[in-house]
Amino acid sequence: MQTSTMPVLECRNLGISVPGRTLVESLQLSVASGEFLAILGQNGAGKTLSLHTIAGLRRPATGSIRLQGAPLTELSRRQIARVLALLPQDTEDFFPATVFETVLAGRHPHVPALEWESVADRAIAMDALLSVDMATLNERDIGTLSGGERRRVAIAQSLTQRPELYLLDEPTNHLDPQHQLQIMSLFANAAAKGAAIVATLHDVNFAARFASRCLLLYGDGRWELGGTAQILSESRLSSLYCTPMEAVPWRGQQLFVAAAQADQEFLSRPSNS
Repeated sequence: MQTSTMPVLECRNLGISVPGRTLVESLQLSVASGEFLAILGQNGAGKTLSLHTIAGLRRPATGSIRLQGAPLTELSRRQIARVLALLPQDTEDFFPATVFETVLAGRHPHVPALEWESVADRAIAMDALLSVDMATLNERDIGTLSGGERRRVAIAQSLTQRPELYLLDEPTNHLDPQHQLQIMSLFANAAAKGAAIVATLHDVNFAARFASRCLLLYGDGRWELGGTAQILSESRLSSLYCTPMEAVPWRGQQLFVAAAQADQEFLSRPSNS
């Protein structure tokens, strides 16, 4: 993993709230180049709102955010887009376009005003499509794709943007197991080459496998941050998800599985066969 001395992202005393409820209180976070940070928590704990706040799409309740040392509030949307790419949970298409045109839009922050995308820009877009196994569908209408195919196009668009920081909201959303693993490996490789990755995940085992650090959001202001191996434990995850979580040995590692009391009782029953 390659890291630099200046963080790509800094959150100082960051507070995130919704009416009547504080989701994240006084978050202190620094993410360097080459890091893969996973954000874990229950539905409604503030994972998506945290990404949207970091991306500058909503105001924090308290605190500040800096990108490459510069206050987020002092940067234009174009400047932000050159550093940061946000992959939302779901994508809506309001205008007809081909798969290639949709992915090529990721180059817009880098294209000078009143100019068209260059040959190099188009090559970057095609490389991104190749990396997510969508190059053969580059001329398809975006509206004809399945949910998983559309997700891979959105990921390719983020890759085409070539940012320093990827903010990924459930990147494996809509994907089958093969492509879930492919996409997680793709972003792990991007981190190994120097990009900073911040991803919200529901799959604890993907976090355990790919993330260098994890941020746990409890949804009531509390949060915990630490190295993946240290912070992912049965007790913490059981508290985080409000359900028993067990670590199961697997190929010299461990998998975390939900083990509700009803499941435990069912599994302990003698077989009738």
